[in-house]
Amino acid sequence: MDCQEAVYSNDYYDIIGNIVFEPPIVQNLCKQEVGNRYVVYYLNRSEVPPLSVGTYKYINIPKCYTILDQRALEASGITRVQTQRNLNLLGDGILIGFLDTGIHYENEAFRNTDGSTRIVAIWDQTLPDGPHPEGFIYGTEYTKEEIDYALRQENPGKYVPQTDEIGHGTMLASIAAGSEDAENDFIGAAPHADIAVVKLKPAKQNLRDFYYIREGAVAYQENDIFTAIDYLNRLADRRGEPLVLCIGLGTNQGNRGSGGRMATYLDDIASLFRRAVCIAVGDEANARHHYYGSVSEDTTDRVEVNVTEDMKGFIIELWGHLSDTFAVSVTSPTGEVLQRVAVWNGQQQKQFFLLENTRVVINYQLGSERSRDQLIHIDFENPARGLWTIEVFPYRISDGNFNMYLPITDFLEENVYFVRSNPDMTLTVPSNAKNPMAVGGYNSITNGIYIESGRGYAMDGTIKPDYVAPAVNVLAKNQFGRPDRMTGTCAAAAIASGASALLMEWNISYLDNRTVNSIELRNQIINGTLKMPNQLYPNREEGFGRLDIYQSILKIEPKANISS
Repeated sequence: MDCQEAVYSNDYYDIIGNIVFEPPIVQNLCKQEVGNRYVVYYLNRSEVPPLSVGTYKYINIPKCYTILDQRALEASGITRVQTQRNLNLLGDGILIGFLDTGIHYENEAFRNTDGSTRIVAIWDQTLPDGPHPEGFIYGTEYTKEEIDYALRQENPGKYVPQTDEIGHGTMLASIAAGSEDAENDFIGAAPHADIAVVKLKPAKQNLRDFYYIREGAVAYQENDIFTAIDYLNRLADRRGEPLVLCIGLGTNQGNRGSGGRMATYLDDIASLFRRAVCIAVGDEANARHHYYGSVSEDTTDRVEVNVTEDMKGFIIELWGHLSDTFAVSVTSPTGEVLQRVAVWNGQQQKQFFLLENTRVVINYQLGSERSRDQLIHIDFENPARGLWTIEVFPYRISDGNFNMYLPITDFLEENVYFVRSNPDMTLTVPSNAKNPMAVGGYNSITNGIYIESGRGYAMDGTIKPDYVAPAVNVLAKNQFGRPDRMTGTCAAAAIASGASALLMEWNISYLDNRTVNSIELRNQIINGTLKMPNQLYPNREEGFGRLDIYQSILKIEPKANISS
């Protein structure tokens, strides 16, 4: 059969396994390997059971991610390292990779002074015709030579039909690596860096239905993000270039510690020589989608969830530590109760609430191969408006603490929130990964906090965010080539990506440090962060402080003559 059809068709489920995973027995099995760690299997829906947590392990079902909503370069010390004569760091020889909504490659922000493109490659996962990148079974790859040829034609889109309809990827790339536009007083953080782009394929409808993702929401599958990261890493290897990954995507689904699959893979990438990974922490601090609770042997915790309007559905995830096991009951707005039961891994409860016309399914699972944290996955189908109560019981506990998460804001059809929510531990996945840089945001205009920026720490206690960068009204170029403004931690991650490219260039070119990786760069940046008066650091809002790449370089090489 044509495996490319399976990649794009809604008649196939995408299931993620590790290399030793045993897939269901089906005819003509198609698969895509990812970085010698994972395999994506494409299963014909007519040959396998329907997608459900009771049938498949939750870890094997791809999570859905969405784009995260942005004086910035000067405040981050970038302008000084660009213009100081003994530094003149502009990102030369560094590749910055973006996996997002695509890029408007005709934009002057991505051109050299002679009009040629600074984009070395684009992999458009949405275009099935090919040629596919080497080692991948879908999408279309465009080289720099093909893009330059298209730019010389009257109608470039006829030759390279890749577009960015949403504009998010274009704006991120312009912030991180846009060419100088003196007329509009615009320059990206690393204006000489090479650029590589993956335009992600939208999530299949069967997965959107599984997660009740609202119509019109931007959603990408975890497995396509895996292949995008793998592609960019392979591309950098072939070119012999250092790579900085800029990730402006996030979700509230999946393991929140360091044991999740995406976090594990990004940890691997970030530990490689001449690799750096910058991830936005998301904008969920004020969404009221996180609940932190605790029980003891003699107490329970009643968690109230307000559903503002009747809706198709939503999912709540409860995560507990390995040493704890919890049980739950659910009470409807009219008082009907789904009672708790004895708990074991793989158990499922179902109940139809007659007066609310709502179906609730509760699944008890261990979260992943590495962490084995407990997951209670609660599926509300057609939930009625009103106050739903989830009572959490101790079953076998140590510290008794747990965290509950609603879906990321943009996925919800209607407003749903925890009545007693907690703004801490609101980092979106995968910014909880240990080795990459988790980047939060602050307001460089007022010098205050950016109140939406996701707060730490990670569930396993790792200090995240690592640091913050400007995130409010950051100057960018949009998909129409015009100056624009972006607000959100994505903009902060783009600034951090450009700054990391400059610092990578400094390490390699000036210090001859050719083994530098994301962990070392993060420590160098943290060493130079700006600390606000009357604040204790690290903290949940700003991590170790505010990005100041100039001070980071001064502290790496204090004797260097780099004063203005």
